[in-house]
Amino acid sequence: MLKNESKQLNIHKPHLPFLVFICVASALGGLLWGFDAIVISGTINSVKLQFALSPVMEGFFVSSGLLGAVFGSGLSGWLSDKFGRSRNLLLAAVLMLLSAIGSAWATNIELLVFARWLGGLGVGISAMVCPLYISEISPTHLRGRLVTMFQFAITLGIMVALFNNYFLHQWAASVAETAAEGSFMKWFVADETWRAMFASELVPGLFFLVMAAFLPESPRWLVKEGRVEKAGQVLNRIFRNGADQELESIQDAVAKESATQKRFVDVLQKKYRKPLIIAMLLAAFAQFSGINVVFYYGTSMLESAGLKADGALSGMAVIGFCNMIFTTIAMAFVDKLGRRKLLQFGTIGAIACLAGIGASFNSGANAMLIVLMCAFVAFFAFSLGPIKFIFASEIFPTNIRSHAMSIVILTMWGTDTIVGQFTPSLRDAVGPSVTFFLFAAILVPQIFMVWKWMPETAGRSLEEIEADFHKGE
Repeated sequence: MLKNESKQLNIHKPHLPFLVFICVASALGGLLWGFDAIVISGTINSVKLQFALSPVMEGFFVSSGLLGAVFGSGLSGWLSDKFGRSRNLLLAAVLMLLSAIGSAWATNIELLVFARWLGGLGVGISAMVCPLYISEISPTHLRGRLVTMFQFAITLGIMVALFNNYFLHQWAASVAETAAEGSFMKWFVADETWRAMFASELVPGLFFLVMAAFLPESPRWLVKEGRVEKAGQVLNRIFRNGADQELESIQDAVAKESATQKRFVDVLQKKYRKPLIIAMLLAAFAQFSGINVVFYYGTSMLESAGLKADGALSGMAVIGFCNMIFTTIAMAFVDKLGRRKLLQFGTIGAIACLAGIGASFNSGANAMLIVLMCAFVAFFAFSLGPIKFIFASEIFPTNIRSHAMSIVILTMWGTDTIVGQFTPSLRDAVGPSVTFFLFAAILVPQIFMVWKWMPETAGRSLEEIEADFHKGE
């Protein structure tokens, strides 16, 4: 038995250098997602002053990228089915590059908002296509670890963007003393540093564009389109041997799924209603927790609390580092401890930290404010952040999973857009302290929802999970 298992593993032994290239190249879409979403945090105060933005327009500036992501994620399913996975990764890279160029050289707020919307469109496409592409092109025994590269890349992009903002701010201060009046360095780096922050996205964007141009198409999509010979060629590049067996397996799987393919409207059937509602609520609670308020508006809020600009930016860089570290902890423990236990612990911890942040804004304890923001991000990173994706990918049958996931992702982007749009108005109306107390209160119902409705999915078959939702019917 052991010899047969060993032989099976040898059959599916991949060409690791080529596989690593594929996964790193596609995971760059996640890094750009994190970078694009967070680089804006260091620009808000400067853009607001330069273009005299009202709180409503400030919110629209921040939420324009999120609105683009709503459109991008809504289109991505159709685009990836119609034109393939790798072409859409290339499209996402082009959109993000155009966004970086347009944002850096925008002459008015309208052009800046449009450029941010274009970047969001690319983010929305990559958010759906990158993990899908990695999962379809990876060997079965490596799929889980390789897909997690995308999630890790997002947190890495967030951290890189925060450190990038801090170092550009430091560089701008030094350039201001030496650059000649009217020079490019004086204008682009010293006086309007926000332009350099947006332009810095060109570096990872160009890497993503070049690497995406060399990505092969997903064998699964090629088989679905009837291009079996081309799929075999791709598989021969991925596997050292056994590509024929892998191709047969894909053909069988695609044939079975085609025979039971569901329409989008079928997701709304009564038997799927409860799991869909739970998955949507998990996505909504995660965004209404205020996590992206910390990342989008954290720099300006820390400055309003009394920190200088470089202190606020360095504090945000530390917060981004905590986010990355605790995301890796989630990867290590989410299967061992279970979804419900980790989510309950993380939710309670996040509520406590949000209440502490609200109290710290009143007390003027700046150091404690950064510590509590780090703690909140840590609790979020190992619970609310990843579990909403994991749970949604487990509770739906294969033939409706893509449709159900698109609804969940749209819920995530939609609630994120609402938070991004209305936070400035809420902050100015009631103050940052009350704003964070409200986020803490919004999370409280999730404790009861997880306790009463959400089944444990770790280590259980899809049939067992589905049976939980149909008890008493």
